[in-house]
Amino acid sequence: MLVYPSGLDVSSSTLCFLAARLRRHRREIGTRWRRLGVGRQALLALAHLRNGHPYAQLAAGFGIGTTTAYRYITEAVQVLAALAPTLTEAVRLASRKAFVLLDGTLLPIDRIAADRPFYSGKHKRHGMNVQVIADPKGRLLWASPALPVAVHDVRAARDHGIVGALTKAGIACWADKGYQGARGSVRVPYRGRWETLSAGQQAANRSHAKICALVERAVATLKAWRILRKVRCSTTRITGLVQAILCLQLASSS
Repeated sequence: MLVYPSGLDVSSSTLCFLAARLRRHRREIGTRWRRLGVGRQALLALAHLRNGHPYAQLAAGFGIGTTTAYRYITEAVQVLAALAPTLTEAVRLASRKAFVLLDGTLLPIDRIAADRPFYSGKHKRHGMNVQVIADPKGRLLWASPALPVAVHDVRAARDHGIVGALTKAGIACWADKGYQGARGSVRVPYRGRWETLSAGQQAANRSHAKICALVERAVATLKAWRILRKVRCSTTRITGLVQAILCLQLASSS
């Protein structure tokens, strides 16, 4: 296999953040020696998450075995996922905002046609449903655990406790028509065919759509990490990937 130098569009502060957490983790478990230092392990994990390169390619570039690359990346993801904010912590931060934005996004996965719970009739592909909460400027605040994409957005928001947590905290939440019936503090557009709505309702829906569109910035922030554009691992590991990327993204923006 040929090896070539490449770049990674991640800040050095993000690399230092992950390296520091890995150093603390190694100290806690009593690690004495590794093929890669914490800095190289952090770079390996970031390359996998940001560029989505497979383990075999990364292993060749870093001069280690494929199994070792897998173990190092998995360890880094677990360390980061454990640091990701909970919904309660995210709601506490959101309480300082005028309102929040809520939307669901599909993470494409490798599955066969028989895996119906993971198939989206809307998108015509297999995937996982992740709920995203953003601030009024579209900055990412929180991302939920992944559920099969067959789970509708409003049901996913209820299952994760998002609607209840935001309502209890008195935080106004703007969401699209996929959250019809959510109630609580969730605001959705007027329901009905466009021609049957009054002029005032049509104007309100246009304003609502402009506000909700800002959540796409938070979704784009998540999917800037290319590993989430086509997830090829087990569905049980996708939540860990999302939480790890959430942690890195929040750390880089703080």
